[in-house]
Amino acid sequence: MTASPSHADSLFSALDKAPMTWRHYAYWLAASGGAFLDGFSVSGLGVALPLLKRDFPISPFFVGLIGSALVLGAVAGSALGGIGADRFGRKRTFIADMAIIALACFIGAAATNPRLILLSQFLLGVGVGVDFPTSGAYVSELMPRKTRNRMTVATISLQSVGMAAAALAGLAILKLRPSTEDWRLLFGASGAIALLFLIARLWAPESVRWLVTEGRIGEATALLKTLSKEFGEKAVDPDAEEVAVAAWRPDPSPHAQDVGYSTLFSAAYRARTMLVSLPWMLMDVATYGVGLFTPVILGAMHLSGAEAGPIAADFADAEGSAAVDAFLVIGFVASLFAVPRYGRITMQVAGFSGMALGMLLLLFAAMTDNGAKEHLAFVIGGFVLFNFMMNAGPNATTFTLAPTLFPTAIRASASGFAAACAKIGASVGTFVVPQLQDAWGLVGVVAVMVAVSVAGLMATAGFAHAVNEEGALEE
Repeated sequence: MTASPSHADSLFSALDKAPMTWRHYAYWLAASGGAFLDGFSVSGLGVALPLLKRDFPISPFFVGLIGSALVLGAVAGSALGGIGADRFGRKRTFIADMAIIALACFIGAAATNPRLILLSQFLLGVGVGVDFPTSGAYVSELMPRKTRNRMTVATISLQSVGMAAAALAGLAILKLRPSTEDWRLLFGASGAIALLFLIARLWAPESVRWLVTEGRIGEATALLKTLSKEFGEKAVDPDAEEVAVAAWRPDPSPHAQDVGYSTLFSAAYRARTMLVSLPWMLMDVATYGVGLFTPVILGAMHLSGAEAGPIAADFADAEGSAAVDAFLVIGFVASLFAVPRYGRITMQVAGFSGMALGMLLLLFAAMTDNGAKEHLAFVIGGFVLFNFMMNAGPNATTFTLAPTLFPTAIRASASGFAAACAKIGASVGTFVVPQLQDAWGLVGVVAVMVAVSVAGLMATAGFAHAVNEEGALEE
C-alpha cells in the first residue's frame, strides 16, 4: 500500500472534518444519478417487456437476451469505468457515462425492431456500469467522515427510488394512455432524466483526493480552498495549508503493485477483494432475477386481471410490482440508520437472511396444491420481506464496502471490479430466470433465489475479517 505523505494527509483531514452543507448534498445528488437510472431502467424494462412482446414477435430466448444485455453491458462498463475513473478523474468519467446513458435511452425509445432494443439496453448497461465505481468513489471521497457511510448508502438507495419511480410512471402511462407502444414513453423518460443529471454533473467539481493522488497538489489545494470558502468551513487554515503544500513532494519510491487489477489479488488486498465482489455478485443474481421479472412472476401466479385484456393485465401486474417495490425504498430508508449504527457486515448478514426467508415464503405459496392465489399473504409477504431486507442490508452495504477498503489510487478500480462481478451475477439472473420459468416453472425460479441468498450470507461471513473501521477511508 502506498503511504500518503503527511502533507497530503492534511488535505485529507480537512475533507474528513468538513461540516455537511447543502453543496455536499447537491454534489451527492448529481453523482447518484446513475444509481437512480439503473433502478428506473430495470423496473421500467420489467413493465415494458410484456408490451414489447406484443409489439414485436420475440421469443422467450430473445426476451432473456434483452434483459441480459443491460447487465452484460454493465460488466464491461464497470471493468473499464473503474480504471478510467482512476486514470482520467471522477468528473470526466461520470460526465461521459451519463451521456452514454442518455443516448442509449433515446435509441430505445425510437427503436423500430427488437435488435435496436437490444443495442440500447447494452449501451445503457455500459453507461450504468461505468457510473457505479465512479460515483461510489466520488461520494466516498467527497463526504466528511461522520456522514460518509450514510451518504454512500444513500447513493445506492436511489436505485430503489428509481425502481419505484419507474413502476409508478408505468402505472400512470398505462392508465392515461393505454397502448402497446407505451414502452417508448418509459425509455424516453429515462433519457430525459439522464440529460438533467448530465447538466448537473457539469457543475460538480473534481475529487480533491484524486487530484492529490495524481500529484496535482496546487489544483487540489485551490479546489479545497474554494470549497471551504463556498461551504463556509472554518476548520481549514489556508495559510497553514499553503505552507504544507509548498513543502510537499511526491514519494519517489516505486509502487508498481498499487496499479492495476493484479493489485486487488495481492496478499494485502485478496480478502478485501473477495469480500466486496463475491457477495455482491450473489446478491445481484437475486436482485435482478426477482426485480426485473416481478411483474412476470406476479402474472405467472395469476394475480393479474389477464382476462380483461393484455394492457389491463400489464397494468394489474405493474400495480402489484409497484406495491412490492415500495418496500425497496422503505428498506433503504432503514439502511440509512441501520448501517451506520450496526455496521456493514451485521446488516449484510441480516439482509441475506431476510432475503432467503422471503423467498421461502414465496416458495411455499408456489408449491401448494391449491395455487399461489389462495396464499396471497405469503406471496406478498415474501416479496415485501425480500425487498425490504435486501435494501436494508446487502444492496446498501455491498456498494459501500469497496470505496472504503481500498486507497484512492485504486479505489475506483476496486469498485469497478466488484461491480463487474455483480453485473455478471445480474446477467445470470436476468438471462436464466425466463429460461428457468419456461423449463422448471415458478418453483424452480424461487428455489434458486433461496440458494443464492444463503450463499451470499456464507460468503459475507467467510470474509468478514477484511472489513475496516466504519467511516474510514484507506489511504
